[in-house]
Amino acid sequence: MASGDKGICGIVFGVIAFAYPGLALATLVILFGAWVVIDGLFRIVGATAGRASDPDWGFHLIVGILGVVIGFLTFHSPGITALALIIYIGAWALMIGAVEIALAIKLRRELKGEWLLILMGLASIIFAAFLLWNPGPGALALLWLIASYAIVFGVLTIFFGFRLRSLRTLVPS
Repeated sequence: MASGDKGICGIVFGVIAFAYPGLALATLVILFGAWVVIDGLFRIVGATAGRASDPDWGFHLIVGILGVVIGFLTFHSPGITALALIIYIGAWALMIGAVEIALAIKLRRELKGEWLLILMGLASIIFAAFLLWNPGPGALALLWLIASYAIVFGVLTIFFGFRLRSLRTLVPS
């Protein structure tokens, strides 16, 4: 899945979450679980496909597997409490944020515009901090926080995708 496609999915998810704030928490669990499983699967595919050229492919594989596990844990317990859901989402966002920042640091010499990856990572970490700092907000506040994060992360992912696409024309195959 291209960065732009993943970004569009995040934006659509965020807009839908804002448009229907009265959705049951169970629906939020399903949407989040699907998003994390799909993201994890694509990270697994990317890690295994790039293992010949990426010495850190195992790390990316673990991040993808953890994403899938968090997604399936979310599906496994649809009656999960809001506190447990917040912890799942916070842990996932913290992990993704750390990976994005580490990737930006690793690619800073090969890639111009790595600051977008750093912003993506910081957005994820700030989101996780808000969730884990006060895990007792109402479902509506949680929904708005998740929707905001999804939209910001989606927009930054699209910009990063355009940046990568522009590099494709500069780098020979």
